[in-house]
Amino acid sequence: MGKVTVIGLGPGHMDQIPVGIYRMILEAGTIYVRTSQHPAVKELEQENIRCLSYDSVYERLEEDFERVYPAIAQDLLQRAQTEEVIYAVPGHPMVAEKSVQLLLENTEGVEVEIAGGKSFLDDLFAAVKVDPVDGFQLVDALDVHPDALNLGQHVIVMQVFNSFVAGEVKLSLMEKYPDEHQVALVDAAGTREQHVTWCPLYEIDRFDGVHNLLSLYVPPLERDAQTRSFETLQYYIDAITGEEGDVWIREQTHESLLPYLREETEEVVEAFMEDDIDHAVEELGDVLMQILYHTNLGEKEGWFSLEDVLEAINKKLRRRHPHVFDGVIARTPEEVDALWQKIKAEEKRQEREDENR
Repeated sequence: MGKVTVIGLGPGHMDQIPVGIYRMILEAGTIYVRTSQHPAVKELEQENIRCLSYDSVYERLEEDFERVYPAIAQDLLQRAQTEEVIYAVPGHPMVAEKSVQLLLENTEGVEVEIAGGKSFLDDLFAAVKVDPVDGFQLVDALDVHPDALNLGQHVIVMQVFNSFVAGEVKLSLMEKYPDEHQVALVDAAGTREQHVTWCPLYEIDRFDGVHNLLSLYVPPLERDAQTRSFETLQYYIDAITGEEGDVWIREQTHESLLPYLREETEEVVEAFMEDDIDHAVEELGDVLMQILYHTNLGEKEGWFSLEDVLEAINKKLRRRHPHVFDGVIARTPEEVDALWQKIKAEEKRQEREDENR
């Protein structure tokens, strides 16, 4: 059985490589590196270590980037059939290394050993003088999903290697964060070339060149500043309906709240009919507030919770859209409607069977 040993080159220069990893490199003499664009690689080559890089794979698949890491992993697995392979990646092998994850998932019977390394995270937190004890999220600059961000935690966006990528990250983050939110661009954290630039979020793409060791640090927002967060809305509703909250809402029932739900829904309709978008935004929020009043009341009564409502709608959305998630073909509204009718009929049949059991 072949074997690939994966090592981490640390976040920067050779002096950041753990001693045990450095000795392993010296003993091997030849290593495969994901990229030569790393300070430690150049220093190792000066010590007569042969570093065979996969930079050519990046160049060859520049227009089809998703194939890069599978191609690297496949080549390493093939080489492992005939030789002992040491594969070196920047930082730590288990921190944001897609090629390593693909190696670990291999079905070719090749043993993959993670030997260790040093992550850039420790140096980055030191660079911005932050203790991440309250929690943090690490995301790839090429895969930022605003709705998945926790605005109350530290966020690190890695691999912000040029201004184009930074611009895309900026647009994603500005869906949740204020434009003026102070963030830090951290280049080459922990190295002799470390540079930290604090600036408003809207300015993060104002730099030139390629920076392979550049990350973005986004500090958490205070609760009242997290105005684009659903969690903040839940927090406010819980406080308003709690024992120390609003006395009026604590006296309400589902029945007494229904007229308000009806009224707010009618105002949403009116706003859209009048093409008053600002008013529509406000009234949709009022409808959502009424929904959360009902789910909060249901939870206090022990009948149902917001999580029950979310589970029901998520399951329904997934179940009723096989043409979106499962490759079922429905190209026209008529085909979609026919599909829905078929799914709903199956749901009713299943409900009757459950009732008869």
